[in-house]
Amino acid sequence: MTNETQVRTLDASALKALAHPLRVKIFDLLAARGPQTASSLAALVGETSGSTSYHLRALASHDLIREVEGRGTARERWWERPKGRIDVPGPDEMTSPANRAAAQIVTSEFFRLRHETLMAYLNRPQSEVPEAWRDVGITITTHLDMTPEQAMSLREELETIVESAIERYRGQTGPDVRRVSLRTELFDLPTPTASRAGDETVEES
Repeated sequence: MTNETQVRTLDASALKALAHPLRVKIFDLLAARGPQTASSLAALVGETSGSTSYHLRALASHDLIREVEGRGTARERWWERPKGRIDVPGPDEMTSPANRAAAQIVTSEFFRLRHETLMAYLNRPQSEVPEAWRDVGITITTHLDMTPEQAMSLREELETIVESAIERYRGQTGPDVRRVSLRTELFDLPTPTASRAGDETVEES
């Protein structure tokens, strides 16, 4: 996976290799924080370096992560997530019970970590946020009444915005650069409500 725009759909074996809460967390941390060693990951997740080293090797055996070339030593290896996107099949896409269970673990853990990250942001004291970043973050929730065609059109617009941002800021470095989480969600609700909520927007910064 050398192409940063490449999308890899995980097959059953890779999905099973990832289907462990600690491996999902390690995988997520490598994306959020960049290259890490078994020792630095152990400090982040509260495990021993032996444990994180074992899980790193399991992830690497399915090309989910890779060793950083030209960095580290035989005793202290650095690991990174390859560039590109990962598509995790949902449980409903799996044909066997074992594969469905693996997909359920991975999906649930990814979204648990996503929620955990959001709550940490919402509960973070302003004193811990650099002044220039204090008015940057924002969360918005709204409800719309749309047809499937309109929802698909909106999805494509959102994808275009995200793709543009990825291309514009990829690999950027500098003293004021920080890693930012960009999230988009668009999905239909299971049952329609009697009242119209399209003009009710909740915004929090």
